[in-house]
Amino acid sequence: MTKEEIPDCPVATTVQLIGSKWKLLIMRNLLTRPWRFNELRNSLEGISQKVLTDSLRAMEKDGIIIRTVYAEVPPHVEYSLSDLGESMRPILDSMEAWGKSYQTMILTDKTQ
Repeated sequence: MTKEEIPDCPVATTVQLIGSKWKLLIMRNLLTRPWRFNELRNSLEGISQKVLTDSLRAMEKDGIIIRTVYAEVPPHVEYSLSDLGESMRPILDSMEAWGKSYQTMILTDKTQ
């Protein structure tokens, strides 16, 4: 994102960087370890190759992930979180905690 593209609102900035369903799920996986492209595609049910490629490219451009190419035959590429991406761990941890709380509430039917 360029300086001109950054919204005035900090929440809007965060949403613009990681607000898509797929980017959040990619980050969820990368919080555990580096992943290869096909591993990510196989773990994200319903994602197309194009959407995964576009999401990874955008996240790399924004500095959230690092793409490492190993000089092997066949080529070996891994994706991992950058320091910036790692700094978003508390956001995803909070989302996970809230999701677990919500699931528990719904499963015990305490919404009423």
